[in-house]
Amino acid sequence: MLQIYNTLSRSKEVFKPIVPGKVKMYVCGMTVYDFCHIGHARVMIVFDMVVRWLRASGYEVQYVRNITDIDDKIINRAIENGEPIAALTNRFIDAMHADSDELGLMHPDQEPRATDYIEQMQGMIGKLIENELAYSVDDGDVNFAVRLLPRYGQLSGKSLDDLNAGERVAIVGGKRDPLDFVLWKSTKAEEPADTRWASPWGEGRPGWHIECSAMSCDLLGEHFDIHGGGADLQFPHHENEIAQSEGALYGKNRKDDDAPFVNYWMHNGHIRVNEEKMSKSLGNFFLIRDVLKSFDPEVLRFFMLKAHYRSPINYSDAQLEEARAGLGRLYTALAQAETQTSTLDPQNSWVQRFAQAMNDDFNTPEAIAVLFDLATEVNRAQGAEKQMLAGTLKSLGASLNFLQRDPTAFLQADSKQEGGLSAAQIQEKIAERVASKQAKDFAKADLIRKTLLDQGVVLEDKPGGLTEWRRA
Repeated sequence: MLQIYNTLSRSKEVFKPIVPGKVKMYVCGMTVYDFCHIGHARVMIVFDMVVRWLRASGYEVQYVRNITDIDDKIINRAIENGEPIAALTNRFIDAMHADSDELGLMHPDQEPRATDYIEQMQGMIGKLIENELAYSVDDGDVNFAVRLLPRYGQLSGKSLDDLNAGERVAIVGGKRDPLDFVLWKSTKAEEPADTRWASPWGEGRPGWHIECSAMSCDLLGEHFDIHGGGADLQFPHHENEIAQSEGALYGKNRKDDDAPFVNYWMHNGHIRVNEEKMSKSLGNFFLIRDVLKSFDPEVLRFFMLKAHYRSPINYSDAQLEEARAGLGRLYTALAQAETQTSTLDPQNSWVQRFAQAMNDDFNTPEAIAVLFDLATEVNRAQGAEKQMLAGTLKSLGASLNFLQRDPTAFLQADSKQEGGLSAAQIQEKIAERVASKQAKDFAKADLIRKTLLDQGVVLEDKPGGLTEWRRA
């Protein structure tokens, strides 16, 4: 049975969907004012993996990931560029989709944009005012009154007295309490016309937190299965989502037998660089498109899933090189036998070990360890057994979106590293080595082999005078 670590309960729980056989999942997506970095890649890769495994396990999944296309950072960037908001956001939405496609990821089933849900946000804000959990102030803002909701802090585990305002919560004079957060922001005179909407409280735009509550409730209902996102969103963003959503539905007090907003909260760990959290403020972030200039997309996916999704990852080129070598080992095993992706036998011991790992809170490091053990057996086996084991390896890899390419094409792909030999250059060296052997200049032939190995190319001599090669 699948178990998921639920941030809300701080424990692993057996997964029980609200509707048997169906899963509704919402993931917080990107704020589109710049190109996506590898922190965004981790969110996309992790929840792509989750959806793939849920579907491989027989669930019908509705996967929603939002787009924030109105936000202070977006407005500031558009003003800096002298362009309309929509021109800026559409450009970076296209760039985000291009990065996702390059990474080989599925698109969500629905990808709502905040600006298409203004009416739903205003409706939810109106309910919160009716339930005396929100108040408007003279400057036109509408704020959520945090201390009026007894359950506030349930996701973060913080008491109200211990909580500090989150980094995206502006402390302004109109608030009754520094913990209160904005639901509707009044328009500033200097802001462009395309940043404002009419509302009962005056012209303005939604706060950041309200958009996810409105979009998820509209598309998935007021009670759904899984909500995901990066660990940095746990507080205040996801805490505020719970407060808004349950406050609008139940008022100040949700009874114990009332359905929660979300049953399971999942959060992926941070990306770290030189043991520091990656952030734009520190200037230590890497764009997806820049990383993919040097590394194969499958290698980046493999790197991300070698670690458990809840654990932090330390990013470096050396770590990606290690991931490339590991993935190469799996493809080397597949290169030995003709294989096709096939239906997996649930009674197969390899399938059971893999499923046991994945059902333990999506334990991809352990699942990948099963793939390596299976690759070792492929290398040892002969004949039909080798082909059967290789087929199992490829089919298990498919559930993680690995090992679906032609093995030789992967192993011989032109190096993206600066100074790396091309396939044509390697073939020239192999031909030179063959000529040296024919001339009985074995010292030169050995030197060519060693030189290639030093440059990350492994030669394997086969019967009949053939030489095969792969990148180490």
